[in-house]
Amino acid sequence: MNKQNKIVVGISIGDLNGIGSEVVLKTLQDPRILDFFTPVIFASLETMNFFKNHYHLECNLFGIDKLESINHKKINVFNTWEESVTINFGSENSKIGSYAIKSLSASVAALKSNKIDVLVTAPINKSNIQSEDFNYPGHTDFLNRELEGESLMLMIKDSLRVGLLTDHVAVKDVSKRITKELIEKKIRTIKDSLIKDFGIRKPKIAVLGINPHNGDHGVIGSEDDTLLRPVLQNLFNEGTLVYGPYAADSFFGSGKYESFDAIIASYHDQGLVPFKTLSFGSGVNYTAGLNKIRTSPDHGTAFDIAGKNIADNTSFKAALFNAIEIFKKREEYQLLSENPLEISTQKRIFHKN
Repeated sequence: MNKQNKIVVGISIGDLNGIGSEVVLKTLQDPRILDFFTPVIFASLETMNFFKNHYHLECNLFGIDKLESINHKKINVFNTWEESVTINFGSENSKIGSYAIKSLSASVAALKSNKIDVLVTAPINKSNIQSEDFNYPGHTDFLNRELEGESLMLMIKDSLRVGLLTDHVAVKDVSKRITKELIEKKIRTIKDSLIKDFGIRKPKIAVLGINPHNGDHGVIGSEDDTLLRPVLQNLFNEGTLVYGPYAADSFFGSGKYESFDAIIASYHDQGLVPFKTLSFGSGVNYTAGLNKIRTSPDHGTAFDIAGKNIADNTSFKAALFNAIEIFKKREEYQLLSENPLEISTQKRIFHKN
């Protein structure tokens, strides 16, 4: 963190024709928010002033050309480009997509060099960002390349946390992608994150089956019996509190999910459909497993309502404060890990007094 002990939150602006800028500025317009952290938006002051005026928002924006010039009492805008940008709300445009990538690349570079402490990403359009220089299905895959560790998409809302064995993979390819090594890696990643990022000492993890009804003993598919069960049993025997596989169709409706610290789904919609049903508009997408912290809202660019000043910023605000909370949890874990005896002694003295 910086000298003023305020966490510096970097914000990549996402697709300029979507609702990203709206939810970012709506979240930051409350002046009290600067008591908690210092925001740095990666865009341009001219572009952000356009959005500020369009949405009739009162924001104290402060343009900077160097990250060393961050003002901790204002909303910083790091000028990532110089030229004027034409905004056409709701339209998909490859030129606009290139600005989303400029913002993302600059913010990730700042994250890697510790100029910002955490990163919150506004939504991008996965189609118009594709180019020779950027060929990723989304944020997670790009961050996995740029940062250290093994990324895992983890959707969070309070105590509900849903991770995925496979994320942006075609349904026809899901079973091919799920291997013993992948299952072990993802479960270990999520266990490590629950301990370090959420302060859960002995996390309980549930795993959903690959096939309907867990394959009905081979009638529908054999992967749950021949692949998933043996891996889960081995991990459990090693001391990881992992349970399953559970039939996905009844797991959330029956309330079983409430007994676990995290749930791992086999593929994208198996996990995200129930998650968004339970928490849409207030959930957060967290990229677990990396050496740096990145969160984002649980919604997309919402081109259909872009520019209309009706977007709800609840999810973006949740993403922002979740990033800060996870950062603090990691610092706490690191402190306890490095000085366990000293911390224990301090606690005993405190309680004695």
